[in-house]
Amino acid sequence: MAEQNFVDYVKICCRSGAGGAGSVHFLRDRKNPRGGPDGGDGGRGGHIILRGNRNVWTLLGLKYRKHVIAGAGGGGGANNRTGADGEDVILEVPLGTVAKDAETGEVHFEITQDGEERILAEGGRGGLGNTHFKSPTNQTPRYAQPGEPGLEEWKILELKLLADVGLVGFPNAGKSTLLSVVTAAKPRIANYPFTTLTPNLGIVQYRDDRSFVIADIPGIIEKAHEGKGLGHRFLRHIERNATLLFMIPCDTGSIKKEYDILLNELQQYNPELLDKPRVLAITKSDLIDEELKEMLKPEIPEGVPYLFISAVAQQGLTELKDLLWAAINRSEEEE
Repeated sequence: MAEQNFVDYVKICCRSGAGGAGSVHFLRDRKNPRGGPDGGDGGRGGHIILRGNRNVWTLLGLKYRKHVIAGAGGGGGANNRTGADGEDVILEVPLGTVAKDAETGEVHFEITQDGEERILAEGGRGGLGNTHFKSPTNQTPRYAQPGEPGLEEWKILELKLLADVGLVGFPNAGKSTLLSVVTAAKPRIANYPFTTLTPNLGIVQYRDDRSFVIADIPGIIEKAHEGKGLGHRFLRHIERNATLLFMIPCDTGSIKKEYDILLNELQQYNPELLDKPRVLAITKSDLIDEELKEMLKPEIPEGVPYLFISAVAQQGLTELKDLLWAAINRSEEEE
């Protein structure tokens, strides 16, 4: 997925349709020259609706659509005819899209299922026609209700990627290289930090035609939970990953210290992230021999499954897939 095509945040102005006015009308024909009221109700205004689509991976389609306007409801008519409902506007969004109020930051809902529809901005109700206001003391009401106005509100849509495995690590930890080797994804790769500026998704083919989805999250930096850099924009994608693969290069100063920093960033952002299964991959291990690997083992945190891997030399990748598959299934069983 080209970086310029991946959009995970948009702010749009939603204007739902106004409800149609109720009708003031009286029955008039040869048999009833002075008939009673028969004014119909107005139609409801159009809604603005979000619909989940598993084939959509980005909010790009809404990036340049700053105003979304639904149709107004039609007015009521004679013979108790109800006006037509306003035309709804349906916006196709990726699974994992969160809708928020732009002013208050309140979360309205999250789209997680294919085909799921939720109303983002509700259309106004149609007004009642004068037939509803007939009474023993008022046989000929000459008034009806106007339709309710539509809503005009700014909304924020944020995408949290849905993936089985999320890659967690500092910039230049080898995440993009691993993704390019174990999937068909083609992320940008270079030997400097912050090569990845947007998340990338890839499908890993496993044994017996099974597969799982892996997400390359842009590198975390210390104090990302405080919003440093693009911290919040990166960290929110990790919330929707079932299993976390921590990636730390073998040539880092201290594997345990780097692991603790990454873990702390996740905890400070959302403590629930620590409940997800974790796997540790020590990357770029083609640079060291078996003796150095043994020397590094005391540095490895306790209680987390780990592997020495090299995406470039394709070492340990089959074993890594086995570990991840087991962690994914363990996560599903716990749910």
